[in-house]
Amino acid sequence: MFIRLDTQTRSKVDLIDITEQVKAAIAEAGVGDGICFIYCPHTTAGIVLNEDWDPTVEADVAMVLDRIVPDTLPYRHGEGNSPAHIKAVLVGNDHFIFVHGGEPALGQWQGIFLAEFDGPRHRSIWIKVVSDADTC
Repeated sequence: MFIRLDTQTRSKVDLIDITEQVKAAIAEAGVGDGICFIYCPHTTAGIVLNEDWDPTVEADVAMVLDRIVPDTLPYRHGEGNSPAHIKAVLVGNDHFIFVHGGEPALGQWQGIFLAEFDGPRHRSIWIKVVSDADTC
């Protein structure tokens, strides 16, 4: 089952917790055990798995990415959003998560985030949930 999740990001750099929406997609698919594929079809945003308990982790991730990929380098890309493209390459645009007992098999403090690097923008996330029974 393919599910499209739409969201609006709030700022230029933004990490939006989409864990509950992914859980809802798994429930809607009715999959007990299988795999959930999460894909972000944008070149200046990505998907991140990280701690969802302490919100300061989001700020730390943004700070470090800004230091790794500063706005001040002599980029040749003409749109002015070269750092956003590079940050998206670094974090990646997809993840897969095992599904067990109808829930994403995440670590105790782990959450799923849309990582925005060129916002605010309207973004889509594509989710495909596959049952173990579908793969045999």
